[in-house]
Amino acid sequence: MGAVATIHGHGSDEGAWEHCDWLWQQPASELAELCAGVRRIVVVAPHPDDEVLACGGLMCAAAGLGLEVIVVAVTDGEACYPGEQWWTPQRLRQARREELRDALGELAIEASAIVHLGIADGGVTAHEAGLEDWLWQALREDDLVLAPWRFDGHPDHEAAGRAAWRAARAVGCRRLEYPVWGWHWLDPHCAHMAWEAPRLLDISGVAGRKRKAIAQFRTQTGDVARLQAEPILPAHVLTRFYRTHEVYFA
Repeated sequence: MGAVATIHGHGSDEGAWEHCDWLWQQPASELAELCAGVRRIVVVAPHPDDEVLACGGLMCAAAGLGLEVIVVAVTDGEACYPGEQWWTPQRLRQARREELRDALGELAIEASAIVHLGIADGGVTAHEAGLEDWLWQALREDDLVLAPWRFDGHPDHEAAGRAAWRAARAVGCRRLEYPVWGWHWLDPHCAHMAWEAPRLLDISGVAGRKRKAIAQFRTQTGDVARLQAEPILPAHVLTRFYRTHEVYFA
């Protein structure tokens, strides 16, 4: 999560999502099916933690199969707590890079897999064309690109999603989109109107490791000293990402 967007309140309750029968009755995809013909997974993350929250299970399982995993950290998420006296953008930038490194370590992914682009948190829209160009040059035909849903409800997420979608299409590689904030603002009863043909991936075998990885984002969960603001990832948000399935859109 990063710069504060126009997303308020507790959002859709996880209990309501659990009863979204339309979604959970969709056929589950096997990892081998999603990664058929793929040699590298490239995860485009607007802020450090988005990649693990949405894709941690897939990333961990793919790494276990010997697939190369690359994480493109578009921003450092340094604007998540505006006005904090101790947790300034400078401190957050460093802390969140370290948290990302430690989180990926829980998924058996080396720190060398991270590419930090350093675009300003909250400023991805202004750099969307540059991000698209960078991805177009970096991607390969045998990549699988995982990028934010283009209608996720956060400007940084949507800009990163659009840039990745266009770059992947230009290169000719496969792509999947993932929701993060969509779980918050979307009414579960209307999911079938917003999400066409979702792909479910069973991550029960690595869900425990994903949960440990999420816990490394201590600045976001509030597990740090001197934080005055409410954490970006309180318990009611985290529970959306403790599931045994991840959801992607083709």
